[in-house]
Amino acid sequence: MYARDISRKVRSAHRIRGNAGEPLGPPPYGYIKDPANPKRWIVEPEAAAVVREIFKMRLEGKGNETIARILSERKVLNCTYYWKARGNNRNGRKWQEDPYKWKDATINSILKRVEYCGDLVNFKTYSKSFKNKHRFKNSDDNYVVFRDIHEPIIDRETFELVQKLRGKTKQRSPKKENGNKSIFADLLFCADCGHKLWFHVNTVNKAIRFFSCSNYVKDYRGTCPTRHYIREDALYEVVRLELRRLSAFLQEDETAFAELLSKKTVEEARAERIVLEEELRKARQRKELVGTLYEKLYEDNALGKVTDEWYSHMSLKYEVERVELKAKIEEIERKLAGMRTAAKNNEYFIRTVRRFMEMDTLTAPLLKELIDRIEVSEVQGKGKNRTQRIVVHYRFAGYIDLEENYFESNFKQDTRQGAAVEYVPRAAGE
Repeated sequence: MYARDISRKVRSAHRIRGNAGEPLGPPPYGYIKDPANPKRWIVEPEAAAVVREIFKMRLEGKGNETIARILSERKVLNCTYYWKARGNNRNGRKWQEDPYKWKDATINSILKRVEYCGDLVNFKTYSKSFKNKHRFKNSDDNYVVFRDIHEPIIDRETFELVQKLRGKTKQRSPKKENGNKSIFADLLFCADCGHKLWFHVNTVNKAIRFFSCSNYVKDYRGTCPTRHYIREDALYEVVRLELRRLSAFLQEDETAFAELLSKKTVEEARAERIVLEEELRKARQRKELVGTLYEKLYEDNALGKVTDEWYSHMSLKYEVERVELKAKIEEIERKLAGMRTAAKNNEYFIRTVRRFMEMDTLTAPLLKELIDRIEVSEVQGKGKNRTQRIVVHYRFAGYIDLEENYFESNFKQDTRQGAAVEYVPRAAGE
């Protein structure tokens, strides 16, 4: 009974500190406790540089295993030995002989930590009983997140872009003799079935790099009737031509370009904003009601109308619901705040287009900052009259329909003798 009573008091104090925005655990790799205020985290420059490099490499298209191998080759201390070198014996495999060996699981853990954006996340784990020392992972809905508490290492736009990349299917690594991965990996989708296009290298001619639908009925026993074959070099020229058209529009009339982005953002977000605002209103009302019910329960218990056992049961239930509602309200407010930052997103998009204007070349980070997805249709026609439709959907803007005066001739490629393909960004008359 004594141990149970102490456990309840510790849990209560733990819950109060966590809901007040005080860190409940040690700082992650890249941060240390502030010597002047142990409840505050500050950036540790050496480790923070490694974190930034990890995010940068992920944006370049490298996988977790590749990033871990690169860090190991560069002789970068892994997290466990980094903490140990600073006299902080954190959790980790102490028996590991190689202090420079990084694991892909460690890279994945770093890439998904929202703390690097300056946020604080409490109640990630919980214990079922004071008799059980094991801690269990909490569901995301029970997290309590405090935004912009400490200095960020990664800006929020980069973090969200990396999360989007992490949520997609892992890139298949080609054999070493076939060259590097394509800069278009994870961006191409079949216009008919919606599945990804997979990257391939011709086994006879290594210079021919191409994509095809991963759901093709003949190659992968899928359901898509056509292959949606497209050469990487052709795709490179088509996308570069599209970005040149965007650049020409931006250079000629930046005001009109900004207005076009703003109009698309407003139209697409209006319906979602209405739904979110209604959910936010209901969640706030329920939170107020739960607070009222909790107060009434306390009074009834003090007056003897409710037993201590029932009070303990219901108070825990109300507390859990209150925490869940708080997290839900914060999440909805975060989404609404993101919608209100449309102007900021548009400015970011314009800056990225300007960066392309300065380089006039395509890189993996640039593509992932600008483009959300590229839909590839099947080739139509025969011989030299073959055409293939490609639709580029941009981040924050979707598909941008440009006026005719920004269109040069479409890109054409001879695929073999007597056969050519004209890549059409949009169909005539659209």
